[in-house]
Amino acid sequence: MKSKSASRITSPLIVFIVFSFIVLASGCSSYPNWIPSAGPSLAQVQQTQNNTGIQIVDVNDQIARILLANQKQSLFSEAFNRPSHSIDGIGPGDVLEVSVWEAPPAVLFGSTTDARAGAQTTRVTVFPEQMVNRAGIINIPFAGQISVTGLTPQHIETRIAEQLAGKAHQPQVLVRLMRNNTANVTVVGEVNASTRMPLTARGERLLDALAAAGGVRQPVNKTMLQLTRGDQVQALPLNTIIRDPKQNIVLHPGDVVTSLFQPLSFTVLGASGKNEEINFEAQGISLAQALARSGGLQDQRADARGIFIFRFESPHIAAQSGSTSSATPDGKVPVIYRIDLKDPTMFFVAQNFPVQDKDVLYIANAPAAELQKFLNMIMSVAYPVMTTINAVKQ
Repeated sequence: MKSKSASRITSPLIVFIVFSFIVLASGCSSYPNWIPSAGPSLAQVQQTQNNTGIQIVDVNDQIARILLANQKQSLFSEAFNRPSHSIDGIGPGDVLEVSVWEAPPAVLFGSTTDARAGAQTTRVTVFPEQMVNRAGIINIPFAGQISVTGLTPQHIETRIAEQLAGKAHQPQVLVRLMRNNTANVTVVGEVNASTRMPLTARGERLLDALAAAGGVRQPVNKTMLQLTRGDQVQALPLNTIIRDPKQNIVLHPGDVVTSLFQPLSFTVLGASGKNEEINFEAQGISLAQALARSGGLQDQRADARGIFIFRFESPHIAAQSGSTSSATPDGKVPVIYRIDLKDPTMFFVAQNFPVQDKDVLYIANAPAAELQKFLNMIMSVAYPVMTTINAVKQ
């Protein structure tokens, strides 16, 4: 009798559980909002396209290649491929020292006699250092004003000797550049000591400039090196410059080298091994690497068809990707990229899909996981009720 009573009592509850299972199994996309969840399901994300107009782009090999091509940075060897300017030419602001020798008997700048030799010896006259003025001129006694702009020290020597001919006795001239104020490179940013590095005929390169500034203060793999030459600005990861000697280009006078710290990161949410913000290197990472760094997909929760990347794209990249979403007030287009890892070929695509700074990587829960949570909640209420009723009946 007791068994029959218990069966009569629990039968409605069992019927309710079975009915709930059938209803939810036939419409897994519409779970009650009060069920705990890490985020929207695959179906709910897909509904976003109808509700908000934000385009969902199903990623394939072509889309991945388009995004990768747009992210590719121009190399320094390509962007700055013009021949190096000569740094030997003197310009306004440079400081010169001029020395003049005269063969005996010297009469213009004075003479001296060596008492031991009993004969006159050659005498050198060293003129005070002088800065080349804005007009590119220096002054030499008895030679007058000498235009030196763009000339090498050797050419200046010849010009001064020509002006002294007939005034000094067999003049020999030596010109030394004491301070180079025109052929310099400025190094600033995340370096140990910002500096202005003078260029020489050796042909200093990018890494020479960094060394002159005491090196970078941040990790090499998170540092970008920006080169400004005239109105042209280009940046490359420092790692790329170190690995590829072609990118360690010869510097030009007036170049500005800026070391930039780039703390790039993406955020991973949903059914992944860990939910957090993850930093990555300045040269970038692929989606496959991002999934691995986030601990991969949780086998008991994740829907492998629902891997989403939420990103703000520039309008021209969004158009190339096939997105028709409207731009935000700041000119960015919200795009949702979807990866279906149930398709084995998508693992190759994931190796080419580039992750960008501030991306949000979201992994949706599988429908079965949502159903399991719902049934667990029902059973957590049902079992105490069944136990209480059975205890009362007994």
